[in-house]
Amino acid sequence: MKTTSIIVATVAAFALGGPAFAGAGEDLIASAKCNKCHTATTTKKGPSFASVAAKYKGDAAAPAKLAEMLKTGGKDDHEKLAASDADLKAVVAVVLSSK
Repeated sequence: MKTTSIIVATVAAFALGGPAFAGAGEDLIASAKCNKCHTATTTKKGPSFASVAAKYKGDAAAPAKLAEMLKTGGKDDHEKLAASDADLKAVVAVVLSSK
């Protein structure tokens, strides 16, 4: 009985205590150094992710618009992100889910 308790506790410790892994969007945000100009909640050189999310809230076309802007640099001369469409959509999902 004691061995079973130890095994259960060990498995639970590994399952619940493992490191949290960032998704593709967070990884690309970090590697592209988006935080030089943007933060989650405050405006720096560029708008915060939360303000972008608020601006596009309810806009069904927003994910496509923002992914295209990241890909091309847009009309605001945003830095282009060299990434796959799936990765760009992941970045946009992170930004649009910010509060």
